[in-house]
Amino acid sequence: MIKKLYKNIISQKRAERQDELYRNLIRREAKVGGTLFGPIPAGVRREFFCLDERTWVWHEEWTDKDGKDQNVTTRYDVRSNGVIKTQNGQHYQMVSPDEARNLLVAANLYGQRIKTQLYNVA
Repeated sequence: MIKKLYKNIISQKRAERQDELYRNLIRREAKVGGTLFGPIPAGVRREFFCLDERTWVWHEEWTDKDGKDQNVTTRYDVRSNGVIKTQNGQHYQMVSPDEARNLLVAANLYGQRIKTQLYNVA
C-alpha cells in the first residue's frame, strides 16, 4: 500500500514538473514570437506562439491614452478548409487569404527564430 502511494506521488510530481517545463517553454517561445514584427514599445506586452499543431495565438496588452488597460487575444485555428480566428473569445470567422498567408509567413519565421534563439539549432 505505501509502495503504491509512493509511486503515485512520484508520478504526480513528475507530471507536474513536465507541465511546468512545458509552460515555461511556451512563455519563452511566446516572448520570441512577440518580437517578429519589430520592436515592442515600452509598456506593451506582445506574444505570438504555437499552442499545438494547429493553434496559433497572438496576444497583446497595453495601457491606452486614458490609462485603461487593454488587451487583445487572437486565436487562429488551422483547419483543412482554411484558417478561422476568434478575438477575445468572440465568435469564430474565416480569415481572408491575405491574413492566412501572413499567418503562414509569421509561423515560418517563428519556427526559424525559436530554433536559433531558444534551441540553438542552425
